[in-house]
This record gives sequence, structure tokens and C-alpha cells, in this order.
Amino acid sequence: MGSSSNGRHDGRDLDLVARLGRLYVAAVSDCLDKVGFRDNVMAPHIRPLIRGTRTAGYAATVLAIQVDEIPEDHYAGEILAVDAQQPGDVMVVSTCTGSYWGELLATASRARGAVGIVADAYTRDTQALIEMAYPTFVAGINAQDSLGRIDVTEVGVDITCGGVRVSNGDLVLADDDGIVVVPFEAAEEVMALAEEKASTETLVRSKLADGMTVREVFAAHGVL
Repeated sequence: MGSSSNGRHDGRDLDLVARLGRLYVAAVSDCLDKVGFRDNVMAPHIRPLIRGTRTAGYAATVLAIQVDEIPEDHYAGEILAVDAQQPGDVMVVSTCTGSYWGELLATASRARGAVGIVADAYTRDTQALIEMAYPTFVAGINAQDSLGRIDVTEVGVDITCGGVRVSNGDLVLADDDGIVVVPFEAAEEVMALAEEKASTETLVRSKLADGMTVREVFAAHGVL
């Protein structure tokens, strides 16, 4: 797979991902509120495995379900999900009680150009994931294998993760504050608003540091 000099890869604008990566979740969430998307921050129990981790990319959605027997073609869905990833993807896995993620899948994902995972599910191989610094945002840690406990039934479909509806190709930004999902159709508008907000907050920060009161700053700039 090749990419062109304008930052696009297979029709997807990787420059958009780069712009998103320079922002932060709280600012993007505020701008989503402004355009009517008020429920696009995932539940706070999904946390980064490594504090200080950040990632931004296109959602590569995975629908996982709980099972109580070993499927005939076990691991097939997980294999498909990993192998289908493109550069700039963040894998997003639906709400599921089970350990979905681990070192080998992260290694394969990185080799394909993926930039992280967000899963309302568990991970294992935590020390290896920390050492390789793969951006991993999960609901918890569980050493048990997924075999016979969870199964991937579909890839690239609408899912719910952390209480947020996510479509394949939406934009995802994750940092220490949480995970926000930007619907693809609103990406340009939200990005422009968030960039403007970040610039204004830089100005406001300096005014506050110089001793201006919060009331004065808010009256002048409308940012808090």
C-alpha cells in the first residue's frame, strides 16, 4: 500500500489524523458539544495502560461477543481484524467482558501501520505492551485467553464502545483524559473549531498567568 505526498492513503486523509493528534480530548469534546454531539466521550473506565499515552486515528471497528464454547474457526475474527488494518488506524473494540488484546496482536498491528487500540474489554501481556509503548486503552487487565470466552463476529461495522456509537472510519482521539469519537461527517467542522479553541486557550492561559481574573478573561474571550 502506498501513500502520496499530500498525506492521503488509499483515499483517507492522514493529514487530518495529524491535525487531530495535535489536539487534546477535552477541547475536542467541547467542540463536539457545540455542534450537537454531546455523548461522544467514552465511559471513564477505559484507561490508558501507560500514563501519558496519546493516539489519534481512523476507527477500525471490531464487534466482539461473549461465548461459552470454542468456535469452530476460532481466532478467525481476531486475525481478520488485525490483518485488515491500514496505516493511521486505531482499532476500536465493542463492549465485551474478556481479554481481547496482547503483545503479538499489537506487534502485528504496528507492522501494518496501526497506531493504537481502544477496547471496552481487557488486555494481557501488559509488561510487553508497556515496553513496546503501543497505545493501549482498555477496561482492565485479565490474563485469560480469549479462546472460548469471546469471539469476533464482524469487522468494519457500527459498534458501541464505552457507551459511544462508533462507525468504521470515524476519527478517534485518546489521551489521559479519555477517548473521544468524532463522526467522520463532522470531522472538518469539529477540527477547525478545536484548533481555534486551542489557540484561544493558549492566549487565555498567558492572561491568567499574568494575573487577569477568571471573570475578566471569560468576559473577553468566552473560554473557560
